[in-house]
Amino acid sequence: MLTAHQWIEALGLEAHVEGGYFRRTFQADHRPRIRTPDGDRYTLTSIHYLLTHWSPVGHWHLNRSDILHFHHQGEPITYHLLHPDGRHSTAVLGPNPGQGQLLTLPVPGGVWKASHLTTGDHALISEAVAPGFDYADMTLGRPDELIARFPAHAELIHRYCRPTQPHTTVTS
Repeated sequence: MLTAHQWIEALGLEAHVEGGYFRRTFQADHRPRIRTPDGDRYTLTSIHYLLTHWSPVGHWHLNRSDILHFHHQGEPITYHLLHPDGRHSTAVLGPNPGQGQLLTLPVPGGVWKASHLTTGDHALISEAVAPGFDYADMTLGRPDELIARFPAHAELIHRYCRPTQPHTTVTS
């Protein structure tokens, strides 16, 4: 089994603004782009994404697009989801379905998401995003805004928000 550092080097991963490490692996540039209210997007993009023991949290963020997460290697990742209706749900993406872990986790666009390495050294996953990912479609969570919207989940929001966030929307 490769270490987290070996995965970063082997896959050419870079630090991600939401936490962890990533690299885009595919964009459907062989197809016409999809028109969205926020501009044209690829029909599909995908990334490798790695959480490590020194960067174990994918901080609160919202994507407009639907995302499928696929576990590849390493430890499980726990996902916290805040739905538009105020509901909180959790799911564990990991290698052991016999323990209730999912190999694939769909997260619809418009659902706030935070994740953390459940145990161990690292977890390697992939994400497929449709319409394709664009930084203009991602909003990083700010504690004050999220707590105003989801007051029942204040402790959870504080636990997984980035320590400092000068802007809500990330631009490329």
